[in-house]
Amino acid sequence: MTGERRTRSTEAFFGRRRGKALRPRQSDLLERLLPRWKLDLEAPAPDRLSDIFDNAPSRIVLEIGFGGGEHLLHRAQEDPDAGFIGVEPFVNSMAKFLAAAEDAGVANIRLYDDDATRLLDWLPGACLDGIDLLYPDPWPKKKHWKRRFVNAANLDRFARVMKPGANFRFASDIDTYVNWTLAHLHAHPAFDWTARNAADWREPFEGWPGTRYEAKALREGRTPAYLTFRRR
Repeated sequence: MTGERRTRSTEAFFGRRRGKALRPRQSDLLERLLPRWKLDLEAPAPDRLSDIFDNAPSRIVLEIGFGGGEHLLHRAQEDPDAGFIGVEPFVNSMAKFLAAAEDAGVANIRLYDDDATRLLDWLPGACLDGIDLLYPDPWPKKKHWKRRFVNAANLDRFARVMKPGANFRFASDIDTYVNWTLAHLHAHPAFDWTARNAADWREPFEGWPGTRYEAKALREGRTPAYLTFRRR
């Protein structure tokens, strides 16, 4: 009952918090490593977001709902001078990522394990160089579309925390969600779709490592779309 009450109290997270039992190492990482990297939203947000990192990053990117964390870890390793914030409320996914991150020896990551809207409301204005939302829960039933993370309120949040020229990147293999996202971003005054031809949204982002969700979509015959929107 406690878990159910917590889920309903959030604005944008409606899924399960836990799956199968964690392995001993995963439990240890949640107790030992997560507190070191987790953002404390009870404390005031820093004037300079780079102060939350040890490496004083030149740019900071947020990934919302990183799942298994393949993309987040790849980006952190690829760009050690940048800082990456990952949000993932599902405990098992967080534990899996922590194990991979510790094995890889990355240090330019900060994490949050609850509703992403809370983090977005905590962040200082114009602090992010990018936001990634990759294969989010599509909530395919029409009665659940209101649960989709892309909505007018969250786009307002994005606009507040993104620097001018920053990119919001969205990937999905669900046509209705792709169309939904295009319609919502077209209606928002703060964003421009950067596509100039079909290849711009049919081909993966530059340096794309792939994810397990993408692999499943391709196996099942669904074609992913990769959309990039620039903050005006």
